Amino acid sequence: MATEATQWEATITKERTSRSWKSLAWRQFRSNRVAVISAIFLIAMYLVAIFATAIAPYNPNEVDISATNARPSARHLLGTDEDGRDVLSRVIVGSRVSMTVGLIAMAIAVAIGSLIGGVSGYFSGIPDSILMRFTDGMMAIPYFFLVLIVVAVFGSSFQNIVIVIGVSTWMGVARLVRAEVIRFRDQDFVLAARSIGVPNVRILIRHIMPHALSSIIVAATLGVAGAILLESALSYLGLGIRPPTSDWGAMLSNSQAYVFADPLMAVYPGICILLTVLAYNFIGDALRDALDPQLLRG
Repeated sequence: MATEATQWEATITKERTSRSWKSLAWRQFRSNRVAVISAIFLIAMYLVAIFATAIAPYNPNEVDISATNARPSARHLLGTDEDGRDVLSRVIVGSRVSMTVGLIAMAIAVAIGSLIGGVSGYFSGIPDSILMRFTDGMMAIPYFFLVLIVVAVFGSSFQNIVIVIGVSTWMGVARLVRAEVIRFRDQDFVLAARSIGVPNVRILIRHIMPHALSSIIVAATLGVAGAILLESALSYLGLGIRPPTSDWGAMLSNSQAYVFADPLMAVYPGICILLTVLAYNFIGDALRDALDPQLLRG
């Protein structure tokens, strides 16, 4: 009976600690008004991306030669481009590509980085040396030029762009996860699990990786902003999603020929990229503060 009571008390204490930690983190994040506004903005942007085809007033690829480079009006709220296509519709539909590429590419980077960093940090020795030298070698290669080469060779389809961005940006996550795993692998709860014969893979996944989750979330949030910028840069250089698919970077590229005649063509996609990247950076900074163990203890 005493053992059962002790276990029950330990369970209750653990649940209360978990609730208290989440409550403190949420309170800290909520106190950052800029981050909250950024989160609302991103939620709205993703809703726009999901329902883009339903929200867009026109077909983004519908050409109207009689209305090329039209100024903003009641018919076309943001005007038209050089082919008479509605700019508002192209901005709305273009959000789907940029926002999706950022999320999926960073999910790939986090998966690869967590696997390599976790194995390297937990097993140390030869696996650590091999994996970290491979990571250092990947970091030595400018990832933007690596992406350019791969896209130029294999093509610039949506799948290729997502995969190459994810595969070329995992190194920072791997180093972060490795540091977190090393910090926890010799803690008492890990040694206790080892002593009762828990397999190493289970210890790593169930007992150590959850402690690194807060750092991974922060890195992933900041990484999505970088992935969106990289995809937009590729599209601006003509190596992104192929026309006629609407994309913010491609819209910027097309508008540079009309920067003096119709400067607003470049303003709309540029503002979307700027605000989205800033929102992710603000949220990442706020999460870093909210999930800081030292701050939560205080």
